[in-house]
Amino acid sequence: MSHTILLVQPNSRPDTRTYSDYESLNECLEGICKIYEEHLKRQNPDCPSITYDISQLFDFIDQLTDLSCLVFQKNYGSYVPHNKDWLKEKIYIMLRKQAGK
Repeated sequence: MSHTILLVQPNSRPDTRTYSDYESLNECLEGICKIYEEHLKRQNPDCPSITYDISQLFDFIDQLTDLSCLVFQKNYGSYVPHNKDWLKEKIYIMLRKQAGK
């Protein structure tokens, strides 16, 4: 379990920057999926259930001005930064594992 800080900036306005912290990287990755799901719910308020595929999630991530995370590395005693591409790779692996269950 590596403490993870998620940094999000949806558009170019600096006042849209937010952060969230999670007890683990997996919780952070699930948090990114939840951010997208909340976005879909706002876009489709009358739909009782919403489905999406990974390419739609990745398109959403790509359109964000910034999405990055800082993952605590115990052996270094510090946080290591990661970008959108790294996060997308980790999300892909996580969702593939979930689909295999």
